[in-house]
This record gives sequence, structure tokens and C-alpha cells, in this order.
Amino acid sequence: MKIVVIGGTGLIGSKVVGLLRGKGHDVLPASPNTGVNTITREGLAEALSGASVVVDVANSPSFEDQAVLEFFETAGRNLLAAETAAGVSHHVALSVVGADHLSDSGYMRAKVMQEKLIRGSTIPYTIVRSTQFFEFVGAITQSASDGTTIRLSPALLQPIASDDVATALAAVATGEPVCGIVELAGPEKIPLDALVRFYLAATGDRRQVIADIRARYFGAELDDRSLTPGAHPMLGAIRFEEWLLRPSGRG
Repeated sequence: MKIVVIGGTGLIGSKVVGLLRGKGHDVLPASPNTGVNTITREGLAEALSGASVVVDVANSPSFEDQAVLEFFETAGRNLLAAETAAGVSHHVALSVVGADHLSDSGYMRAKVMQEKLIRGSTIPYTIVRSTQFFEFVGAITQSASDGTTIRLSPALLQPIASDDVATALAAVATGEPVCGIVELAGPEKIPLDALVRFYLAATGDRRQVIADIRARYFGAELDDRSLTPGAHPMLGAIRFEEWLLRPSGRG
């Protein structure tokens, strides 16, 4: 089976490509680096020719509100139109747990719009909403830092390792479309401020973390339901403390 992975040279995409190739599938990693651009449509029709499944894990190069909205809208429309023309039978997209609950975040609004485009197409689909990756904790830390202190919400989240995300996506891609949303999360819940304290201790960073229920997470205020999945999510196996012991986990 031919499977095209949009964003196939990135953190998640490259892992998905490797897993699917290991299962014997014909997998094309599609990104601007490989001559496939969903914004300009360069190489897109050629890449999708003969494809049965498309896995879209591409991300916007900018998180600025208007830029991220334009990226997901333009890329989504172009990709879905090309898939329709190519006769793709399963569209798999990576989204974010809680996207529809955090409308104050420009990024989350863009992901909700991307999901709407997918649901409005005629292509059978599966939307995989994942919680935050362990690999994103450093960026979360920097976004909340004023140089000496880090102010974060104590709201719960259930982060996940990128290896587990890739494993779940590969399984979904080789299964039947659910024409709905599947949620994916790590094995345990943890307050956001505590997560970053663990990360700072592991990296030898002495900055102070201050818990603040009003602290914004990329523009949005959080509660314990904002970044945690509903009932019966798919669960990864790797715990944050285990991931931190890996050299790559300490960044």
C-alpha cells in the first residue's frame, strides 16, 4: 500500500515513515525538502498518484495567529483537493487534544479550522488529537519565562512521547477510517508547573517556576480539562521521567 506522509521529514513524520516502511509499505515522505509543497502545490499531484492513505503531520513554520491560520487553511484545501483527484481512501491528520476548548489560542483556532475542512471533504478520515509532546516542554518553558522566573498554570495535562505518537499514527494509517476523532495521550496526568519543574531539574536549570491559575498557555487560560483527553483515549507507554533519562530527552 502506498502511503504519503505530509511533513514526513519532521519530528513525528520521520518516525511514522520509518515505522510504516518497517511494515513493508511503500511510503513517501512529502515535504518542501523532498520537493512537495502543500502551500504552492509543487509536486503534490505527483506525490499522491497511486496513494491509498495520506498522513498529514505538517506544522506551520510560524505560530503567529494569522500566519498559522493561513497555513492550515491553504495547505488543507490544497491537500484535500489533490487527494480527491488522486482517489485517496483514508486521510489521517494529527491535531491537538482540547483544540475546540481553547479558542483564545490562535494556533488552536487554526487546528479547529483544519479539522472542519477535513470533515467537510468527501474523503474518509481519522483525526488523531494528541496531547503535548514531551519534546515540546522546552518550548513551553521558554514561552512562559521572563528570564529569571517561569509562570505557569497548575492545570493538569497528559503529555506524550513523540515515539508513542508515531506508533499510534502508524497503526491508525493502516486501519480503517473512523470518520471521527481519536484521542491520544501519555500514560499519566501531571500539573503543567510540576512538569516543567521536573524538566528544569533534569537539565540543571535553576529558574523558579511559579504556579499561577491565570497564567496563559499560548494565549489561553487553562483548567484541568483543557489539555487532558476525554474517556478512553489511546495511551502511550513512555513515562516522562523515563524519557528525561534519555540524552535526547534532556535536549
